[in-house]
Amino acid sequence: MNAPLDSVSIIIPAYNEAAGLGHLLNYLRAEADPATELLVVDAASPDGTAAVAQAAGARVVQCPTRGRAAQLNYGATHAQGHLLYFLHADTYPPPGFLASIRAAVAGGAGSGCFRLRFDYSHWFLRLNAWFTRFDVDLIRFGDQSLFVTRSVFERAGGYREQLLVMEDQEIIGRLRQQAPFRVLSQAVVTSARKYRENGVFRLQAIFTLIATLHWLGVSQPTLVNLYRRLIRW
Repeated sequence: MNAPLDSVSIIIPAYNEAAGLGHLLNYLRAEADPATELLVVDAASPDGTAAVAQAAGARVVQCPTRGRAAQLNYGATHAQGHLLYFLHADTYPPPGFLASIRAAVAGGAGSGCFRLRFDYSHWFLRLNAWFTRFDVDLIRFGDQSLFVTRSVFERAGGYREQLLVMEDQEIIGRLRQQAPFRVLSQAVVTSARKYRENGVFRLQAIFTLIATLHWLGVSQPTLVNLYRRLIRW
């Protein structure tokens, strides 16, 4: 790989994200430098997600398997950067995030994330976000994004594709086994759309139920079925 050692690939898994993806990519492109790659991993979205991403200057690869873990791993395989930054399509990293990631890695971190903030001012969501400053795996959320060196990601074995829910949280423990994990002081801003549509307390209760059942060993098909039955899209 001929990319600079501080090169970053921003990997965004997407399915039917055409409505908002262009705005996010324009934001990221304004922050990017020549050592930054914008990589969107689509899964044959019927809404034109790939065309929107390409028009916004991103490189697009089509993952043959739909599912966040599979798409993230596929993106990592095709990424050109030495540092991988996994980002949800409805989440905006803070200004200067590339410098923060590079500084953390230069300081010894093998992986890490940012704190969380929602785009909806509700006291319960603000409280949830406040807790993300603590380096505790139980309160790690995929919306916080994840940066990791390629070597640490590969040694950890990547995302577990058999997990259709909780894949973002499960990987953290395995990353920690390879190198220090760091929670950075800035916050990403993520969409609270699902909270607004489902009710803040109702959705949090569902997430807590699913997380508890996951750690109790309930099967993934059961968890996915529960998720789809209880959460309004």
